[in-house]
Amino acid sequence: LRAGDRVRGYLFDVRTEPRGPQLFISRAAPEFMIELFKLEVPEVGQGLVEIKACARDPGDRAKIAVLAHDTRTDPIGACIGMRGSRVQAVSNELNGERVDIVLWNDSAANFVINAMAPAEVQSIIVDEEKHSMDLAVAEDRLAQAIGKGGQNVRLASRLTGWQLNVMTQDQVSAKSEAEQAVARQLFVDKLEVDEEIATILVAEGFNTVEEIAYVPVGELLAVEGFDEDIVEELRARARDALLNEALAEEEEADENQPAEDLLALQGMDEETAFALASHGVRTSEDLSDLGTDEIVDFGIDGLDEDRAKALILAARAEEIARLERGE
Repeated sequence: LRAGDRVRGYLFDVRTEPRGPQLFISRAAPEFMIELFKLEVPEVGQGLVEIKACARDPGDRAKIAVLAHDTRTDPIGACIGMRGSRVQAVSNELNGERVDIVLWNDSAANFVINAMAPAEVQSIIVDEEKHSMDLAVAEDRLAQAIGKGGQNVRLASRLTGWQLNVMTQDQVSAKSEAEQAVARQLFVDKLEVDEEIATILVAEGFNTVEEIAYVPVGELLAVEGFDEDIVEELRARARDALLNEALAEEEEADENQPAEDLLALQGMDEETAFALASHGVRTSEDLSDLGTDEIVDFGIDGLDEDRAKALILAARAEEIARLERGE
């Protein structure tokens, strides 16, 4: 760009500096594309059609999600225009950036299906906890779904706000079966139920002990063959399992706490002391019994051979002093 050039861009910041106000514009921001559509598409400018989301690889490809607030308006058709004139005008302004226009949906799964266009999604497995979805596509369409350099799935992920994992139907099935097997074994081990009960729980969509312990009772009672006695027993076992886990974690945390005499050693810092404690070296006596190579092999940051040797000598000196004191 040269002084005097006319340029379109999105003004995203204004800063007051000693040399005068500084205006910051961007042609790569998603907001710039949205504003261009407002200029080119009257329905967008008037609010009849809303651009709900936009994701871009600037200069190459973009996806926008649109929604009509008037049932008589086709939001995709309005943005494309007669013979593609409107979307082409936006594309020309952005050096030929190709724009996919998809329909927004308040159902996350349906929105993702739309966002993956032109690829066709056969099935979806949603993981709310990880905010991710596994998408199954036909094997001969896998490359199209992923896109060149992962572009199609990357843009769809940005557009929807979900982490998307694209795979074939066989891969999705294999992953699902493996996860179900893990969940079944978890219930067998933690709830002490037989394989049949564990299989029923997994088939009903339960995957964690926390779910069994805290979901509304009605959800478990809705499972065919489960009565109040079974449900209460399962919930009690689940809560006991969670309590035992919490106690075990607390005990483990206590075991990994460095003793005061280790923390008090000359040259010792808190970070190193906790790192040593995680390897079972909790006291000054524990440290004094080790050799330099053993300490270095722990791979603790900042604990090289010289420092390890110095700390061991300090620990041994402390143990000698303790013996002399008769402790």
